[in-house]
Amino acid sequence: EPTLNVVEMVLGEINQELVGLINKFGAKAVGLSGQDGRFIHARRMVLPPLADGGASPDIGLVGEVESIDPDVIHLLMSRGFIPVIMPIGVGADGTAYHINSDLLAGRLARGLKAEKLILMTNIAGVHGRDGKLVHIITATEAEGLLHDGIVQGGMVPRVRAALDAVRE
Repeated sequence: EPTLNVVEMVLGEINQELVGLINKFGAKAVGLSGQDGRFIHARRMVLPPLADGGASPDIGLVGEVESIDPDVIHLLMSRGFIPVIMPIGVGADGTAYHINSDLLAGRLARGLKAEKLILMTNIAGVHGRDGKLVHIITATEAEGLLHDGIVQGGMVPRVRAALDAVRE
């Protein structure tokens, strides 16, 4: 719980910084959390048991998306606002959960029937089998790179989110 409080504070600062930048350049942005209007429904993420048969590690208040109610997003967009959404969802019992932002973005894109999904990262991006940065990749190629362990670390959820969005 204390860790989630810190996560929410940091995400809130980043959210407001992004909102401020968007507004500074002439658009109208509004910062939101998935708890606002309870529009991101989440559940606790449970990892599989360890390979040695040990119990699943407890990863705390990390969640996964159950469903998204897009009404608040549609309302804001219909009024010309750009929603900037923090990856926090809420459980049926009111518990807040931190959700991987790339996976949430993919689910939001699918739920909103978005024409485009742009995932930003602070690392170089997807590298191919030759180790060079890949500028264009098909879903089949991305699946192969994931399967073969070429895509690693923080790029895995980004590539999975993009694949899920493309499939839908």
